[in-house]
Amino acid sequence: MTTHFQGRFEVEFKYRLADSAAFLRALESLGPEVMVADNHEQDCYFDTADRALAREQKSLVIRTMAPSGIRLWIVKGPGPDRCEAVNITDSDKAISMVCTLGYQPVLTIDKRRSIYFLGPFHVTVDHLAGIGDFAEPAIMTDEETALPVYREQLLALATRLGLGPDMRETRSYRTLCEQSAHLLQEESAP
Repeated sequence: MTTHFQGRFEVEFKYRLADSAAFLRALESLGPEVMVADNHEQDCYFDTADRALAREQKSLVIRTMAPSGIRLWIVKGPGPDRCEAVNITDSDKAISMVCTLGYQPVLTIDKRRSIYFLGPFHVTVDHLAGIGDFAEPAIMTDEETALPVYREQLLALATRLGLGPDMRETRSYRTLCEQSAHLLQEESAP
């Protein structure tokens, strides 16, 4: 993991892409460094039986990435800006440890992800089957006082990339997937 992913706080904006090819052309025109392209990521979310973490706006995630081989233990929350990740070498052992602590898998999200670096920022481009295509300009930091400045800089970057306010998606992938699953259950109910 590079310094792009170090810090306790993350400023991130998510945008729904209607035309991912056009977005990629705009991104490529800025000369980004490619970290990974078309990686398969699987995020396994854990919570207690009574969903205590979700109620506290926290997420506990074990992420595996292929073909890059990156494995992460991620904790998000409380709130939208708090995010910490650590590299792990054995995701199966980490999952076993989390379950031993009383957490259980509550959701698995599969996505295709590419990650680009533009100066201090990273931009992820994601595809979630049945959900859509997204771009997320972001930065991580330990400096909580820098968050407002980073928000302004990321919004300016988003504008340069052709991402407008009407494209913003404020729901997390977890929420989008849970809502999609709920809709599918309702449609299949007699």
